[in-house]
Amino acid sequence: MTDTVTVSVLGTGIMGAAMARNLARAGHAVRVWNRTRAKAEPLAAEGAYVADSPADAVRGADVVLTVLHDGAAVLEVMRQAAPGLRAGTAWAQSTTAGLEAMEGLAGFASRERGLVFYDAPVLGTREPAEAGKLVVLAAGPAEGREAVAPVFDAVGARTVWTGEDGAEGSATRLKLVANSWVLAVTNATGEVLALAKGLGVDPADFFDAIGGGPLDMGYLRTKAALVLEDRLSPASFAVSTAAKDARLVLEAAERAGVRLDVAAASAERLARAAELGHGDEDMAAAYYAGFDGAGGER
Repeated sequence: MTDTVTVSVLGTGIMGAAMARNLARAGHAVRVWNRTRAKAEPLAAEGAYVADSPADAVRGADVVLTVLHDGAAVLEVMRQAAPGLRAGTAWAQSTTAGLEAMEGLAGFASRERGLVFYDAPVLGTREPAEAGKLVVLAAGPAEGREAVAPVFDAVGARTVWTGEDGAEGSATRLKLVANSWVLAVTNATGEVLALAKGLGVDPADFFDAIGGGPLDMGYLRTKAALVLEDRLSPASFAVSTAAKDARLVLEAAERAGVRLDVAAASAERLARAAELGHGDEDMAAAYYAGFDGAGGER
């Protein structure tokens, strides 16, 4: 392999589009597909080939990169791509798919199509994705990593290798642990702001009180600002997607025999925020789950 590869990106939502754009800017040949073609078409201006079908998108690819909604969507799209896949192609699976989906995805790769499977979820939202500063969590065979390394280098600031067997899902396991923390902090931020509103406390006083101390946190301030400044759209990471990820965290915990009360509450709050009409807004909109109807209006 040379450092320039042909990459097929299946899924050009918030994350996939940013990753495809950075791949093209790094000089790679990029082929993209999205279920709603209009979301993929702007990438043509970056030099990407916009395919009409998954099979067309993966034809001739050195690496296939999947960035879709969930594991079921990944398997469905990869089955559609099957006629264009060639044995030995590297598949970097970056969708947060959860552990239950891993067996089916890895089985499709190895038993059905002879693909080299890399479990490769990422840490980060819209801004780091657009800047090519994601953290790639990856598991897969050491032999053959030269195929995916240029892809990971183009979309991420660094790659954390967790194992040599992608089918075991060690990278996905780490992603779920990290997500449990992110979701807990995001929901806690919303609750702090909701309680401050309910008690008539100026949020600025809260931030002054914790400023510079061990309770202060950049992420807390960033997410709080989205709510306080009414900048929840466009989303860095949507409520509906965060709710899906929260369910995956709970499913993994149940499989492991671990009770996660905070994660369960986080999943419920995100689902409620979506029901209140905030599903497409940034996950910081979990704030609105603290109120009935329009109670969170400022």
